[in-house]
Amino acid sequence: MTTYYPARPAPARRPAPAPPRAAARAEPKQRRFRPDIEGLRAVAVLLVVADHAGVGRITGGYVGVDVFFVISGFLITLHLFRELQKTGRIRFGAFYGRRMVRLLPASTVVVLTTVAAAWAWMSPIAAKAVSIDALTAAAYGINVRLAVQGTDYLSAEREPSPLQHFWSLAVEEQYYFIWPLLLVAASAAWMRRGRPSRLSAALALTGLAAVSFGICVWQTGHAQPWAYFGIQARAWELAAGALVALAADRLERLPAAVGAVATWAGLVMIVAAALRYSETTVFPGKAALLPVAGAALVIAGGCAAPAYGAGVLLRTGLFQWFGKLSYSWYLWHWPLLILAPHIAGQELNVWVRVAVAAGALIPARLSLLLVENPIRFHPVFKRRPRRGLFLGVTTTALAVGASVIFMGLPMRVQGEGTAQDTAAVVSDAQQLAEARQHLLELIRTSASVAAMPQNLVPPVTAAGKDLPQDKGCLASLDDSATAPAVALGCDRHGVPNAPTTVVLFGDSHTEQWFDAMDAVAKKKQWRLVVLAKSGCTPAAALTIKINSRRAYTECADWREDAFALIKKLKPALVLLSTRTYTDPPVNGQGAPTVDKAHADTAWAQATVASATRLAQLGARPIIMQDTPDPRGVSVPDCVAQHPAAVQQCALKVPTAEYAARKTAIETAAQPAGISVLDPTEWFCTDTLCPAIIGNTLVYRDGSHVTASYVKLLTPLLTAALTG
Repeated sequence: MTTYYPARPAPARRPAPAPPRAAARAEPKQRRFRPDIEGLRAVAVLLVVADHAGVGRITGGYVGVDVFFVISGFLITLHLFRELQKTGRIRFGAFYGRRMVRLLPASTVVVLTTVAAAWAWMSPIAAKAVSIDALTAAAYGINVRLAVQGTDYLSAEREPSPLQHFWSLAVEEQYYFIWPLLLVAASAAWMRRGRPSRLSAALALTGLAAVSFGICVWQTGHAQPWAYFGIQARAWELAAGALVALAADRLERLPAAVGAVATWAGLVMIVAAALRYSETTVFPGKAALLPVAGAALVIAGGCAAPAYGAGVLLRTGLFQWFGKLSYSWYLWHWPLLILAPHIAGQELNVWVRVAVAAGALIPARLSLLLVENPIRFHPVFKRRPRRGLFLGVTTTALAVGASVIFMGLPMRVQGEGTAQDTAAVVSDAQQLAEARQHLLELIRTSASVAAMPQNLVPPVTAAGKDLPQDKGCLASLDDSATAPAVALGCDRHGVPNAPTTVVLFGDSHTEQWFDAMDAVAKKKQWRLVVLAKSGCTPAAALTIKINSRRAYTECADWREDAFALIKKLKPALVLLSTRTYTDPPVNGQGAPTVDKAHADTAWAQATVASATRLAQLGARPIIMQDTPDPRGVSVPDCVAQHPAAVQQCALKVPTAEYAARKTAIETAAQPAGISVLDPTEWFCTDTLCPAIIGNTLVYRDGSHVTASYVKLLTPLLTAALTG
C-alpha cells in the first residue's frame, strides 16, 4: 500500500493568528511518501510468510500481523485527524469508500478463487467448510467464526482453513468501523480555536487501548482463541499506531539521532520476537507488547529521521518491492500453502513449502497489476471516493452470493459395490466368542479393500454428526462441577431405577463408548451414570487447557466433584478411559512435572492412582486403553477425497496405538490389581487399522470413533465387562 505522511512545515516568522473558522479550513500539510513504512510492511509480510512456510528459526513470525496492525492504526488515524483538522469533520462515505476500493477487489478475487479450488481439490466435507469460511470472510466476520471453533473442543482439530488468514482483515475492518466514530466523538468534546483536540482524541484512544489490552491479557489465559482472533483483544495494537499518529508533529521535532536509535531498537524488538517466540508462547497477551512496541518505535523514530537509522535498510529497493506486494502476497500465500498438499496428494517438506510460498508472489504481482492498482488509482475513485461504497457493496454481494452457491453444492461421494453389513456379521453370531472371531475376520478383509462401499454407515458426509446419543452429557471446557450433567439426566441412563449402578468416567474418548455401554447396561439391568468432560482426563494429573496455555484447573475441580458424586452413588463398576496425552502432566503454573522421556510412566501412575481411588470407594475400576488414534487427520475427509483408494486412510498401528503408554499402564496396574481392557483388536490387524470395516465408517473426525461403530461392539464390550 502506498504510504503518505505530512512533511515538516517550513519555519515562518511571527505567523499571523488565524480566526477559528479559518484555522479549521487551513490547508493540510503536504503529504510525502514514507519509504520506511513501506519497508516495515516488507518485514511484516516476510515474517508471516516464513512462519507459515515453516522456516526453522522464524518460529514467531506470526508477530508480523501485529506489525501490520500498528501500521494500519497509524495511517488511518493520520488520515482521519488530518481531515478533522482541515474541515472539522470526517466524510465517512469517502473514508469507507477508499477503504473498500483498497481492500475488497483483491480480497474478493482471492476468496472466490480459493473456494473454487477447495471444491476442485479438497474433499467435499472440507470444501463445504471452506464455503462457510468464504461467506464469513466476505461478511468481515471470519475472526468470530475461528474464535468459536477454537473454543469448541470437538472441532478444535479441524485442518486450518485456506481462508483462515482473513481473520486479520476482519479485525482491521471492524476497527475501521469503530475508530472514526469514536475519534469524531472524542474530538468534538473539546475543540480548541475551532480545531479538534489532540488531547481528547489521545485520551479516548488511551482508554480504548487500556481496556482492550486488559481484555487481551485476561482472555489469553482463559479463552485464548478469543484473545487471538477477537477485535476486543486486538484493538489496542491498532490504537498503539494511532497514538503515534496523534503525536507525529511533535515527534518530528526530535533530534534525528534519537529517531535513528528508536528505529533500530524497534526493528530489533520485532526480529527478536520473531526468533524467540513459538507456537508454545502464551500469545497475544503480554507477549504482544514486544512486537507492537517495536513497530511503534520504528514508525515514531521515522517521524524524526525517516532517511536514517533503520530507514536506511527499509528504504532499499528489495524492501520496497516486497512492501508494495505485501497485501497481495499476504492474501495469496496461505491458500496456496493449504491447498498444495491436496493438489500434490501428499504432505510437503519445508523446502517445497518455501517454494510454494515464494511462488505465491506470481499471483500476488498479477493481482497488484491487474486488479488492485487499476481500480485503486482509477480517476472515478480518485475524484469521487464515495463511489467506492458502490464498489464495496458490489464486491461483497458477489463474494457472499458465490459463497452461498458453493455452500449449496451437494457433497456427493460415489461408492462402489455393497459391503458386508458389519452389524449383521457381529449380531448373527450365536456366541460372544463367535462374534469376536467374525469381527476380526472382517477387519482383516477390510484392510485390503480399496473402494468405499455404497452402503457406508454413516455416510461419509454425515460422519461428523454420528455422535453418542447421551443427550449432551459431555461437559464443556469451562464446567467445573457435575451438577449440570445431573440436571440433564446423565445419571439416569441404562435402567434408571436399577439397584446396580455403573459409571462411565473420563473425557470425550470415554463418552464415545456411551452407546455400547448403554446397551450393556440395559441388557444387564444396570443404571448407567455418564461423567464425561471435554479434554479432561480422569487420571490424577493436570493438563494444559485446550487453546489456553494454562493449567486446566476446571478439569481438576470437575474431577474432584465427580469423585464425590461417585462416592455417593456407590457404583459396582466404573469404566474409565482417556485420550492419550503426548505431553507430560503439568503443575498449577502449567509447567511440565517431568520431561517427555518420562511422560508415559507419569501418565500411567496418574491413571492407576485414580483407578485405585475408585477401588477404595468400593467400585470395581476397569481402565479402558485409548482407541487407535488418527493423530488429528480427519478420516472422513480422507475417505471423501479418496473414495476409490480408502486404504490410504488406514491408520498404521505403530503410530496409532501408543504402545509404550499402554505397556506402562499395564505394568502399573498389575500390582494394584486393576483390570485393563485394550480394544485395539476390535479396530486393527497387526499392522493396519482400516478406515472402513465392513460397511461401517470407523471414525467421525481425526480423533473419535463413530457411534455407529461403537454400537456394533456391544457384544464384545459385554464379554469384556462381565466375562
